Amino acid sequence: MKIKRQKTAKKTLSFYKFNYNFRLPYQILIDGTFCQAALKNKIQIKEQMPKYLMGEVHLCTTNCVMKELQSLGSDLFGAKLILQRFQIRNCQHFKDPVPASDCLLSMLEKTNPHHYFVATQDYGLTTGLKMIPGVPLMYIIMNTIVLDKPSDSSLRQVQAVQMGELVTPTQKHIISTLKEEQGINKDKERRGKKRKRTKGNPNPLSCLAKKKKQLPTQPLKKTEGKKKRNRVKKRKEAGMESVSVNPTPNP
Repeated sequence: MKIKRQKTAKKTLSFYKFNYNFRLPYQILIDGTFCQAALKNKIQIKEQMPKYLMGEVHLCTTNCVMKELQSLGSDLFGAKLILQRFQIRNCQHFKDPVPASDCLLSMLEKTNPHHYFVATQDYGLTTGLKMIPGVPLMYIIMNTIVLDKPSDSSLRQVQAVQMGELVTPTQKHIISTLKEEQGINKDKERRGKKRKRTKGNPNPLSCLAKKKKQLPTQPLKKTEGKKKRNRVKKRKEAGMESVSVNPTPNP
C-alpha cells in the first residue's frame, strides 16, 4: 500500500514539474487544521513530508494563521507549538489580520506564482484552492499524508496550453526576459512617452511681425539692341517727262 501511494505521489509531482515548473525545494503552506490532525495521528511533519515528496521541503505558514490559533484558545495549543517551528511568510494582512483560509487564498493569488503546496484539512479552503490552477493540495487520511490528484482547473489549463489556446506563466516569464534582453520593451516605452514642454519665455522668432507677401512682378520685355531702321519707301523716279515741260511740236 505504501509503495502504491508513493508511486501515485511521484506521478502527481511529475505533472506539476513539467506543466507548472515546480522545483526543489518545495514550499508548503500549512494551516492549523493540518497540524491538529498531525498531532492526533502522531505524524511527525518535518520527518515524513520530505520522505513522502522525495525531496527537500520548506515548511511555512503566515501571521494570520498563527493569530487565528491564538484566538481559538488552549484547545489548539499543541498545533500552535508545531506551527511556531516553521517559517512565517509575510502576507498583506500584517496590521489587519483575516481568517486563515482567506489569507492562504491571497498568498496564491490567481496563478500561484510562487509555486506553493497547501496542506490543510479545511474543506471550504480546499474547494476554493481547486478553482486556482496549479495548486497541489495535501491532507491527512488514515494516519498518512496524501497528495491530492490534480484538480479539474489544473487539467483544463494544461489541455488548453497543449491545444495552443493559452500561454503558461513560465512561458510568459521567458518571453518577457527575452524582450528585455533585446530591448523591445524599452523601445516601446520611449515611443509611448511624450516630451513635456517646459514653461518659459516664448520663442523670439514667433513674436516677429509677419511680412506681407509681395505680388510677383511681371518680367520686363527685352528690348532689341539695334533700333529698327525706318524704311523709307523710294519713290520710283518717274521719267523726266513728268518733271520737264512738254516740248512744243515742230511746225
